Amino acid sequence: MSITILGIESSCDDTSSSVIRDGVLLSNVIASQSVHEAYGGVVPELASRAHQQNIIPVVSEAIKRAGIDKSELDAIAFTRGPGLMGSLLVGTSFAKGLSMSLGIPMIEVNHLQAHVLAHFIKDTPEDTDQPSYPFLCLLVSGGNSQIIKVKAYNDMEVIGQTIDDAAGEAFDKCAKVMGLGYPGGPVVNRLANEGNPKAFTFSKPNIAGYDYSFSGLKTSFLYTLRDRLKEDPDFIEKNKADLCASLQVTVVDILMNKLRKAAKDLNIKEVAIAGGVSANTGLRDAFHDHAKRFGWKIHIPKFAYTTDNAAMVAITGYYKYMDKEFCPMDAAPFSRVVL
Repeated sequence: MSITILGIESSCDDTSSSVIRDGVLLSNVIASQSVHEAYGGVVPELASRAHQQNIIPVVSEAIKRAGIDKSELDAIAFTRGPGLMGSLLVGTSFAKGLSMSLGIPMIEVNHLQAHVLAHFIKDTPEDTDQPSYPFLCLLVSGGNSQIIKVKAYNDMEVIGQTIDDAAGEAFDKCAKVMGLGYPGGPVVNRLANEGNPKAFTFSKPNIAGYDYSFSGLKTSFLYTLRDRLKEDPDFIEKNKADLCASLQVTVVDILMNKLRKAAKDLNIKEVAIAGGVSANTGLRDAFHDHAKRFGWKIHIPKFAYTTDNAAMVAITGYYKYMDKEFCPMDAAPFSRVVL
Protein backbone atom coordinates (compact mmCIF):
# COMPACT_ATOMS: atom_id res chain seq x y z
CA MET A 1 0.00 0.00 0.00
CA SER A 2 1.35 3.41 -0.97
CA ILE A 3 2.32 6.03 1.63
CA THR A 4 1.69 9.64 0.64
CA ILE A 5 3.12 12.45 2.78
CA LEU A 6 2.48 16.18 2.57
CA GLY A 7 5.43 18.26 3.76
CA ILE A 8 5.24 21.83 5.08
CA GLU A 9 8.32 24.02 5.61
CA SER A 10 8.14 27.50 7.17
CA SER A 11 11.22 27.84 9.36
CA CYS A 12 12.54 31.10 7.93
CA ASP A 13 11.51 33.14 4.88
CA ASP A 14 10.49 30.43 2.39
CA THR A 15 7.01 28.96 2.43
CA SER A 16 7.15 25.51 0.89
CA SER A 17 4.96 22.45 0.47
CA SER A 18 5.73 19.10 -1.10
CA VAL A 19 4.12 15.74 -1.76
CA ILE A 20 6.11 12.51 -1.63
CA ARG A 21 4.70 9.04 -2.32
CA ASP A 22 6.75 6.00 -1.30
CA GLY A 23 9.88 8.15 -1.21
CA VAL A 24 9.34 9.53 -4.73
CA LEU A 25 8.86 13.28 -5.20
CA LEU A 26 5.55 14.25 -6.79
CA SER A 27 5.75 18.02 -6.22
CA ASN A 28 7.78 20.68 -4.44
CA VAL A 29 6.49 24.25 -4.37
CA ILE A 30 8.43 27.16 -2.85
CA ALA A 31 7.30 30.77 -2.37
CA SER A 32 10.24 33.03 -1.53
CA GLN A 33 10.02 36.44 0.14
CA SER A 34 11.75 39.40 -1.51
CA VAL A 35 10.59 41.91 1.11
CA HIS A 36 13.71 41.30 3.24
CA GLU A 37 16.20 42.48 0.62
CA ALA A 38 15.62 46.13 1.55
CA TYR A 39 16.57 45.42 5.17
CA GLY A 40 19.76 43.44 4.59
CA GLY A 41 18.41 40.38 6.40
CA VAL A 42 15.26 38.50 7.35
CA VAL A 43 12.80 40.54 9.43
CA PRO A 44 10.90 37.97 11.58
CA GLU A 45 7.60 39.85 11.75
CA LEU A 46 7.50 40.42 8.00
CA ALA A 47 8.42 36.78 7.42
CA SER A 48 5.54 35.44 9.52
CA ARG A 49 3.05 37.73 7.79
CA ALA A 50 4.23 36.56 4.37
CA HIS A 51 3.89 32.93 5.49
CA GLN A 52 0.26 33.59 6.43
CA GLN A 53 -0.38 34.93 2.94
CA ASN A 54 1.48 32.17 1.13
CA ILE A 55 0.77 28.94 2.96
CA ILE A 56 -2.73 28.17 1.64
CA PRO A 57 -1.94 28.75 -2.06
CA VAL A 58 1.43 26.95 -1.74
CA VAL A 59 -0.09 23.82 -0.14
CA SER A 60 -2.95 23.87 -2.63
CA GLU A 61 -0.52 24.12 -5.55
CA ALA A 62 1.65 21.28 -4.20
CA ILE A 63 -1.36 18.96 -4.03
CA LYS A 64 -2.49 20.05 -7.48
CA ARG A 65 0.93 19.50 -9.09
CA ALA A 66 1.19 16.08 -7.44
CA GLY A 67 -1.96 15.09 -9.28
CA ILE A 68 -3.69 13.80 -6.16
CA ASP A 69 -6.65 14.67 -3.99
CA LYS A 70 -6.04 15.71 -0.38
CA SER A 71 -8.05 12.67 0.70
CA GLU A 72 -5.14 10.50 -0.52
CA LEU A 73 -2.74 11.94 2.05
CA ASP A 74 -1.66 9.59 4.84
CA ALA A 75 0.07 12.15 7.08
CA ILE A 76 1.29 15.74 7.30
CA ALA A 77 4.96 16.36 8.06
CA PHE A 78 5.86 19.86 9.25
CA THR A 79 8.99 21.64 10.40
CA ARG A 80 8.72 22.03 14.17
CA GLY A 81 12.11 23.72 14.51
CA PRO A 82 14.64 25.16 14.76
CA GLY A 83 13.84 28.45 13.08
CA LEU A 84 12.04 31.76 13.54
CA MET A 85 9.26 31.29 16.07
CA GLY A 86 6.68 33.39 14.24
CA SER A 87 7.34 31.60 10.95
CA LEU A 88 7.23 28.16 12.57
CA LEU A 89 3.93 28.98 14.28
CA VAL A 90 2.29 29.58 10.90
CA GLY A 91 3.37 26.21 9.51
CA THR A 92 2.64 24.33 12.72
CA SER A 93 -0.82 25.85 13.10
CA PHE A 94 -1.73 25.11 9.49
CA ALA A 95 -0.51 21.52 9.81
CA LYS A 96 -2.67 21.03 12.92
CA GLY A 97 -5.76 22.41 11.22
CA LEU A 98 -5.31 20.30 8.10
CA SER A 99 -4.54 17.22 10.19
CA MET A 100 -7.76 17.62 12.16
CA SER A 101 -9.88 18.30 9.08
CA LEU A 102 -8.56 15.24 7.22
CA GLY A 103 -8.32 12.97 10.26
CA ILE A 104 -4.71 12.00 9.56
CA PRO A 105 -1.65 12.10 11.84
CA MET A 106 1.00 14.79 12.10
CA ILE A 107 4.74 14.17 12.01
CA GLU A 108 7.15 16.69 13.49
CA VAL A 109 10.43 17.21 11.63
CA ASN A 110 13.73 18.64 12.80
CA HIS A 111 14.85 21.15 10.18
CA LEU A 112 18.52 20.15 10.41
CA GLN A 113 17.75 16.43 10.18
CA ALA A 114 15.64 17.17 7.10
CA HIS A 115 18.55 18.87 5.33
CA VAL A 116 20.62 15.71 5.79
CA LEU A 117 17.83 13.43 4.59
CA ALA A 118 17.30 15.49 1.43
CA HIS A 119 19.78 13.05 -0.12
CA PHE A 120 17.15 10.31 0.09
CA ILE A 121 14.55 12.04 -2.07
CA LYS A 122 13.87 9.96 -5.17
CA ASP A 123 12.98 11.47 -8.54
CA THR A 124 11.84 8.07 -9.84
CA PRO A 125 11.13 4.72 -8.17
CA GLU A 126 14.32 3.37 -9.79
CA ASP A 127 16.53 6.09 -8.26
CA THR A 128 19.13 4.39 -6.04
CA ASP A 129 21.74 7.14 -5.69
CA GLN A 130 21.43 7.59 -1.93
CA PRO A 131 24.19 7.52 0.71
CA SER A 132 24.95 4.30 2.55
CA TYR A 133 25.18 4.27 6.34
CA PRO A 134 27.29 5.34 8.06
CA PHE A 135 28.23 8.52 6.21
CA LEU A 136 29.48 11.97 7.08
CA CYS A 137 27.43 15.03 6.17
CA LEU A 138 28.75 18.58 6.11
CA LEU A 139 25.73 20.75 6.90
CA VAL A 140 26.47 24.37 5.98
CA SER A 141 23.99 27.23 5.89
CA GLY A 142 23.43 30.75 7.13
CA GLY A 143 22.82 29.50 10.65
CA ASN A 144 24.69 26.19 10.87
CA SER A 145 28.08 24.70 10.12
CA GLN A 146 28.22 21.11 11.35
CA ILE A 147 29.91 17.81 10.62
CA ILE A 148 27.40 15.04 11.29
CA LYS A 149 28.01 11.32 11.52
CA VAL A 150 24.84 9.72 10.15
CA LYS A 151 24.31 6.14 11.32
CA ALA A 152 20.61 5.93 10.40
CA TYR A 153 17.82 8.32 9.43
CA ASN A 154 17.03 8.73 13.14
CA ASP A 155 20.56 8.33 14.52
CA MET A 156 22.74 11.36 13.83
CA GLU A 157 25.68 12.61 15.89
CA VAL A 158 27.11 16.11 15.56
CA ILE A 159 30.87 15.60 15.89
CA GLY A 160 31.87 19.14 14.96
CA GLN A 161 30.15 22.52 14.73
CA THR A 162 30.84 26.23 14.67
CA ILE A 163 31.61 27.87 18.00
CA ASP A 164 30.57 31.31 16.70
CA ASP A 165 29.49 32.34 13.18
CA ALA A 166 28.31 29.89 10.56
CA ALA A 167 29.90 29.74 7.11
CA GLY A 168 26.85 31.23 5.40
CA GLU A 169 26.71 34.00 7.98
CA ALA A 170 30.35 34.87 7.26
CA PHE A 171 29.58 35.10 3.55
CA ASP A 172 26.55 37.31 4.14
CA LYS A 173 28.26 39.66 6.60
CA CYS A 174 31.33 40.13 4.43
CA ALA A 175 29.11 40.70 1.40
CA LYS A 176 27.14 43.31 3.33
CA VAL A 177 30.20 45.44 4.14
CA MET A 178 31.11 45.33 0.44
CA GLY A 179 27.63 46.59 -0.44
CA LEU A 180 26.62 43.43 -2.30
CA GLY A 181 23.13 43.23 -0.80
CA TYR A 182 21.25 40.35 0.82
CA PRO A 183 21.52 37.43 0.59
CA GLY A 184 25.22 37.92 -0.06
CA GLY A 185 26.34 34.32 -0.47
CA PRO A 186 25.14 33.83 -4.06
CA VAL A 187 26.64 37.19 -5.11
CA VAL A 188 29.99 36.29 -3.55
CA ASN A 189 29.87 32.97 -5.41
CA ARG A 190 29.17 34.65 -8.75
CA LEU A 191 31.89 37.27 -8.38
CA ALA A 192 34.37 34.69 -7.06
CA ASN A 193 34.21 32.90 -10.40
CA GLU A 194 35.62 36.06 -11.99
CA GLY A 195 38.36 36.75 -9.44
CA ASN A 196 41.79 35.57 -8.27
CA PRO A 197 41.53 33.39 -5.14
CA LYS A 198 45.17 34.13 -4.26
CA ALA A 199 44.85 37.90 -4.40
CA PHE A 200 44.31 38.32 -0.65
CA THR A 201 45.09 36.23 2.41
CA PHE A 202 42.74 36.07 5.39
CA SER A 203 43.30 34.41 8.74
CA LYS A 204 42.24 30.83 9.39
CA PRO A 205 41.31 29.66 12.90
CA ASN A 206 43.21 27.06 14.88
CA ILE A 207 40.41 25.23 16.67
CA ALA A 208 40.87 21.81 18.24
CA GLY A 209 38.93 18.78 17.07
CA TYR A 210 36.33 19.07 14.33
CA ASP A 211 34.77 22.37 15.44
CA TYR A 212 34.67 25.49 13.26
CA SER A 213 35.14 29.19 13.83
CA PHE A 214 34.49 31.95 11.30
CA SER A 215 34.53 35.06 13.49
CA GLY A 216 38.30 35.48 13.08
CA LEU A 217 38.03 35.25 9.31
CA LYS A 218 35.28 37.84 9.31
CA THR A 219 37.39 40.19 11.47
CA SER A 220 40.43 39.67 9.23
CA PHE A 221 38.33 40.51 6.19
CA LEU A 222 36.97 43.68 7.79
CA TYR A 223 40.45 44.84 8.85
CA THR A 224 41.76 44.29 5.32
CA LEU A 225 39.00 46.49 3.93
CA ARG A 226 39.58 49.13 6.60
CA ASP A 227 43.31 49.37 5.94
CA ARG A 228 43.04 49.31 2.15
CA LEU A 229 40.23 51.87 2.06
CA LYS A 230 42.50 54.35 3.84
CA GLU A 231 44.90 54.06 0.90
CA ASP A 232 42.25 53.99 -1.82
CA PRO A 233 38.56 54.92 -1.23
CA ASP A 234 37.63 52.90 -4.34
CA PHE A 235 39.46 49.78 -3.18
CA ILE A 236 36.32 47.62 -2.79
CA GLU A 237 34.89 48.56 -6.16
CA LYS A 238 38.19 47.87 -7.92
CA ASN A 239 38.76 44.52 -6.19
CA LYS A 240 35.30 43.02 -5.62
CA ALA A 241 35.91 39.87 -7.66
CA ASP A 242 39.31 39.18 -6.10
CA LEU A 243 37.98 39.84 -2.59
CA CYS A 244 35.10 37.41 -3.16
CA ALA A 245 37.36 34.77 -4.66
CA SER A 246 39.85 35.03 -1.77
CA LEU A 247 37.05 34.96 0.80
CA GLN A 248 35.39 31.95 -0.80
CA VAL A 249 38.56 29.88 -1.07
CA THR A 250 39.35 30.59 2.59
CA VAL A 251 35.90 29.51 3.78
CA VAL A 252 36.03 26.37 1.64
CA ASP A 253 39.51 25.51 2.93
CA ILE A 254 38.36 25.85 6.54
CA LEU A 255 35.33 23.64 5.91
CA MET A 256 37.19 20.95 3.99
CA ASN A 257 40.18 20.73 6.34
CA LYS A 258 37.99 19.64 9.26
CA LEU A 259 35.82 17.39 7.12
CA ARG A 260 38.90 15.71 5.68
CA LYS A 261 40.28 15.14 9.18
CA ALA A 262 36.98 13.64 10.37
CA ALA A 263 36.74 11.33 7.35
CA LYS A 264 40.29 10.10 7.92
CA ASP A 265 39.96 9.64 11.69
CA LEU A 266 36.65 7.77 11.40
CA ASN A 267 37.67 5.88 8.25
CA ILE A 268 34.50 6.93 6.43
CA LYS A 269 34.65 7.52 2.68
CA GLU A 270 30.93 8.12 2.11
CA VAL A 271 30.59 11.91 2.40
CA ALA A 272 27.65 14.23 1.72
CA ILE A 273 26.96 17.94 1.84
CA ALA A 274 23.71 19.75 2.68
CA GLY A 275 22.30 23.19 3.46
CA GLY A 276 22.18 26.50 1.62
CA VAL A 277 25.95 26.90 1.27
CA SER A 278 26.10 23.51 -0.50
CA ALA A 279 24.98 25.45 -3.59
CA ASN A 280 28.36 27.23 -3.59
CA THR A 281 30.30 26.15 -6.68
CA GLY A 282 33.67 26.46 -4.94
CA LEU A 283 32.56 24.04 -2.24
CA ARG A 284 31.09 21.65 -4.80
CA ASP A 285 34.34 21.73 -6.76
CA ALA A 286 36.26 20.95 -3.56
CA PHE A 287 34.04 17.91 -2.99
CA HIS A 288 34.78 16.59 -6.48
CA ASP A 289 38.48 17.24 -5.91
CA HIS A 290 38.46 15.30 -2.63
CA ALA A 291 36.58 12.45 -4.28
CA LYS A 292 39.44 12.07 -6.74
CA ARG A 293 42.24 12.58 -4.20
CA PHE A 294 40.92 10.51 -1.30
CA GLY A 295 38.54 8.05 -2.91
CA TRP A 296 35.43 9.54 -1.35
CA LYS A 297 32.01 8.60 -2.65
CA ILE A 298 30.36 12.00 -2.57
CA HIS A 299 26.72 13.05 -2.48
CA ILE A 300 25.86 16.58 -3.58
CA PRO A 301 22.19 17.65 -3.54
CA LYS A 302 20.37 19.19 -6.45
CA PHE A 303 20.21 22.97 -6.19
CA ALA A 304 16.48 22.75 -5.46
CA TYR A 305 17.23 20.82 -2.27
CA THR A 306 20.02 23.06 -0.94
CA THR A 307 17.83 25.89 0.35
CA ASP A 308 14.87 25.43 2.67
CA ASN A 309 12.26 23.24 0.97
CA ALA A 310 9.39 20.96 1.93
CA ALA A 311 10.63 17.98 -0.07
CA MET A 312 13.25 17.31 2.61
CA VAL A 313 10.53 17.63 5.26
CA ALA A 314 8.27 15.20 3.42
CA ILE A 315 10.98 12.56 2.96
CA THR A 316 11.84 12.77 6.67
CA GLY A 317 8.15 12.40 7.43
CA TYR A 318 7.99 9.37 5.15
CA TYR A 319 10.65 7.52 7.15
CA LYS A 320 9.11 8.52 10.46
CA TYR A 321 5.67 7.42 9.23
CA MET A 322 6.97 3.91 8.61
CA ASP A 323 8.09 3.82 12.25
CA LYS A 324 4.76 5.34 13.38
CA GLU A 325 6.51 8.34 14.90
CA PHE A 326 3.56 10.69 15.12
CA CYS A 327 3.33 13.81 17.25
CA PRO A 328 0.48 15.04 19.46
CA MET A 329 -1.80 17.92 18.58
CA ASP A 330 -0.35 20.06 21.38
CA ALA A 331 3.19 19.99 19.92
CA ALA A 332 4.69 23.48 20.03
CA PRO A 333 7.43 24.79 17.72
CA PHE A 334 10.92 25.45 19.05
CA SER A 335 13.40 28.05 17.85
CA ARG A 336 16.70 26.47 18.90
CA VAL A 337 17.90 22.89 19.15
CA VAL A 338 20.73 20.60 18.08
CA LEU A 339 20.36 17.28 16.31
